[in-house]
Amino acid sequence: MLKKLLLSIFCCVLLTGCSVSKSTKEITFSSWGSVSEVKIIKQLIYNFEKENPDIKVNFMHIPQNYFQKIHLLFASNTAPDVIFINNLYLPLYEQHLEDLNSYIKKDDFYEVALDALSVNKKLLAIPRDLSNLIVYINTDLLPLPSSDWTIETLLNYMQKAKEKGLYGIGYEEDIYWSYPYLTYFGGGLFNNKNENIFLSPTTQKGLNFYKDLKNKYHYAPTKSQVGSSTLAQMFINKQLAMYVSGRWMFPKIKESADFNWKVINFPYGKNPQYTDASGWAISKKSKNKEDAIKLVNFLSSKQSAEFFAKTGLIVPAQIEASKLLDSNEYNQKLFLEVIENTVKTPVSKDYKKTVDKFNSIYLK
Repeated sequence: MLKKLLLSIFCCVLLTGCSVSKSTKEITFSSWGSVSEVKIIKQLIYNFEKENPDIKVNFMHIPQNYFQKIHLLFASNTAPDVIFINNLYLPLYEQHLEDLNSYIKKDDFYEVALDALSVNKKLLAIPRDLSNLIVYINTDLLPLPSSDWTIETLLNYMQKAKEKGLYGIGYEEDIYWSYPYLTYFGGGLFNNKNENIFLSPTTQKGLNFYKDLKNKYHYAPTKSQVGSSTLAQMFINKQLAMYVSGRWMFPKIKESADFNWKVINFPYGKNPQYTDASGWAISKKSKNKEDAIKLVNFLSSKQSAEFFAKTGLIVPAQIEASKLLDSNEYNQKLFLEVIENTVKTPVSKDYKKTVDKFNSIYLK
């Protein structure tokens, strides 16, 4: 199975490079992404190649099992030159990635994004975006609360939605979606020393609160009640009054919802909320580091960040580019305001194993 997977990846790289002139230098760039996201990436690659006609970028789109495949490529010494990566898996690849501290003007980026993409003081990826969980709220059903609202107000809103025959909020059997509840009560998955704390009283309090939304109060739909739909679609169809998600859902909701809605922060609690970051890394074993650095600098520039931001899919980690979101429309300036009350998601090399265990034991 693994041999077939590697062979398919090798063939992809060979085919994309077979028509390139011998005088043109080649670099390989990998990323996951939806159809709309890949379209943006390809346009940016086109713009880069236009500015750098002597460099050909072979784009390796890996839509599924991304980190499994990247792991295989590192193991076989065939990793792409430039790798799109997020902070959750970064510790696993520390030994394989170039330290990019000397290639960035740090004042241009949000500190929490730089922190999230650093391991042992090494900046392993230059940030593209920040991912914060916020609340999409149907303001035809519920008034937009102030940013200092509490978990009690959130519960009250869910009850009002229930009285109108709707679900108040969503529930996912994945720890990622429980993080706002865990941090509200002072818990989390790891502490600042990357020690597992999911058995701590504060984490268990937040977890039980989250599970009660579905099992006790029935404010959130079960998996069978969601059925073949999605929570996003239920929100758009006015079956769900509030929907916890990120910036990436903004374009879809804006395009599809036929009611008034806005975004608001999840209630702030005892601990800062978690934020994730994604960015561009360079393989230590790249034979084309100079050109790889050129591409990463281009992708992380203000112009490229603004190009991505205009799609509505991301919260740019580049500070100047992020100002495009400073708007009262849908209250989307909130995406910037919440950054001040966030810290990076604590992770370790055992992150995936710990998350899988947590999900299987606690979130059913």
